[in-house]
Amino acid sequence: MLMLGFAGFLGILKIILMALAAFGLFDAAFRREDAFRAADKQNKVFWLIILALALVVSYLFSILRFLPAIGAVASIVYIVDVRPALKQVSGGGGRWKRRRRGSSSDGPYGPYNGGR
Repeated sequence: MLMLGFAGFLGILKIILMALAAFGLFDAAFRREDAFRAADKQNKVFWLIILALALVVSYLFSILRFLPAIGAVASIVYIVDVRPALKQVSGGGGRWKRRRRGSSSDGPYGPYNGGR
């Protein structure tokens, strides 16, 4: 019974590590190449290869092996260090960033003053 619970925990941990690697991979795929250079990080191809390897290794090997731990560290480094630097260089959160617009009384050419 205890081993069954431990195996379930390891399965959930494996899914979490795969999700981290997949999130990092998709995030890196949609970032611009020049943002990596401007943030003084490795280039985009390097991070795509590292994160793809982390995803494949976390899928193929047991969580108790050494390679998935290296993949987890690479995914965490991308998410915690590289991604915020890329967001800062790119000008914030990208398309999900909330833009500040004018007040509710602004028209298409500026503020509406009620004909005054």
